Amino acid sequence: MMQQNSSSNGQTTAQLQLVSFTVGDELFAVDILSVQEINRMMSLTKVPQSIDGIEGVINLRGRIIPVLDLRVQFGLVPSELSEESRIIVVEVQGNTIGFIVDSVQQVLLIDRSIIEPTPQMTTSIDSSYVDGMAKLDDDLLILLNLDNLLSPEALSKLSSMQRTAA
Repeated sequence: MMQQNSSSNGQTTAQLQLVSFTVGDELFAVDILSVQEINRMMSLTKVPQSIDGIEGVINLRGRIIPVLDLRVQFGLVPSELSEESRIIVVEVQGNTIGFIVDSVQQVLLIDRSIIEPTPQMTTSIDSSYVDGMAKLDDDLLILLNLDNLLSPEALSKLSSMQRTAA
């Protein structure tokens, strides 16, 4: 019985469960434990003088959640919303935030051993946002570091925006 537990523990530490999604032409993923839910696009309420990339807020079962366009965050043209567009609701440093992505792909289970450090300037996005990369068949998967995605100032503004909107 103890052997079984230790081997199953070994497997869980050697593997990551990720939610993969596209932004532009790139395939990204975040740890599934960071994801609270994934929603179809819904109408956003615009908030005056919000930080760059914030498209507005949504009311999700009584909670006001700011929604960030990841395309804008990554320096790409803003999203053209489609049937495939989704809002991924995540927890970032104690703040609940929605991210607009072009499409959600799948839940992946990958070995940590296939994750490589991010080579300098391999993508058009800020490398501090990236935890690593993994080669999957013909795709390159970029693992996002949600804690580095927003500056401390932006997180502070988001917190006050949530309080004001509530």
